[in-house]
Amino acid sequence: MKATRIAGDALLAALALGPLFWFLGAGALQLESAASTLRSLGRLAGVAGLAWLLLAMLLSVRVPRWDSPFGGLIRLWHIHHMLGAASFLLLMMHPILLALAAAASSPAAALATLTPPLSFWPLWAGWGALLLRMVFLAPGFAFFGDADYQRWKAIHLLSAGAVVLGLAHAVPLSRALPADQAIWLWGSLGGLAMAAFSWRTLLSRIFSHRPYRITQVDALARGVVELSLAPEGRPMDYEPGQFAYLTPLDPALGAGRGEEHPYSISSAPTEPVLRMAIKDLGDASGALLNVSVGSRVLIEGPYGQFLPSSHERPALWIGGGIGLTPFMSVARALADQGGMADVQLLYCANDPSRAYFQDELKAIAARVPGLTLHMHYFAEAGPLSLPYLETRVPDYRERRVYICGPLPLIALARTLLREAGVPRTNITSEEFNLL
Repeated sequence: MKATRIAGDALLAALALGPLFWFLGAGALQLESAASTLRSLGRLAGVAGLAWLLLAMLLSVRVPRWDSPFGGLIRLWHIHHMLGAASFLLLMMHPILLALAAAASSPAAALATLTPPLSFWPLWAGWGALLLRMVFLAPGFAFFGDADYQRWKAIHLLSAGAVVLGLAHAVPLSRALPADQAIWLWGSLGGLAMAAFSWRTLLSRIFSHRPYRITQVDALARGVVELSLAPEGRPMDYEPGQFAYLTPLDPALGAGRGEEHPYSISSAPTEPVLRMAIKDLGDASGALLNVSVGSRVLIEGPYGQFLPSSHERPALWIGGGIGLTPFMSVARALADQGGMADVQLLYCANDPSRAYFQDELKAIAARVPGLTLHMHYFAEAGPLSLPYLETRVPDYRERRVYICGPLPLIALARTLLREAGVPRTNITSEEFNLL
């Protein structure tokens, strides 16, 4: 798995840095004067910005299992977000640097660089691309408040327009690369990006969605249910601890019908049904608390690489709330397969009534050698603390730590572990944020 991850990271690095080395290899970086330096840096910003925009779109393809070489879908989306933000800043700097270079001749030349005649459509295509980028990136900034997931997805469709306009700007105006090389570079990257967009918006609905039917809805606590889903065709293969996107089709739903949302899988792969635990965290997830038994859903996945495939290496799992779901999947798999583990599971809940899987986990821990369960109730013991960790799991510094739960719990656990000297590379967390 480590070798695969290295190969995946190497591929991403080659795609991200390749256009920059191509630019430098073409001798486009000229530093003879201030004006030529600014002009070269402006062109370099344009090349890198457009290349990273195309790569960000390519990473949004979300083909089941293709995320594994890159450390899972959540890590891939974090890279997507970083590339998107970096490309936006570079593309903002692109016209500014070119205008500053032209200003060395005269202010009029700088103004003409930014506002040419209306008939000069390639440059106005660039401004259109930048404007669209501002529109579809805006919901991701905290200044605009919490983003609505479905609205955010709809606005992101504008990314295709930004890519088309960006390519219409770059190809005819390319001065950083010879024309034939520019056509080859932007044609190949642009083609891959638009293929990814087509898969995500159209083809995935045909080829990667699997029909399931809800056979049971178990209430685990107030505002929390576990759905049991039976496949109507070939079932989805998955590893314990992964997640999938669920699209309910129940016509009686008051909200969320036809909307896809990611949910962790709580069942073991050996079970005849697929199980997902869902908590009321919004209109769509809240509506699923009352979904009709017998109604159909579409499942797309699996995704994720949160937990390792073997659990005999020393590990500490810290889970809370609905974030216990991936740990539950692995625990059920270990119980079904008669496996062994070296796992200390710290289950955080406000009180016993909110510890959804407590009784089942106690039974599993009694059956699986090496799986130890610790219950931590905030109402009784207060927030998680280092003294508590020292008492329950004295060797936690030597263990790989996996955290999943509400964002405050993840932040607190990471802070405590870092203060205790646990290396950052030994801490892995998973949270769904605009996925």
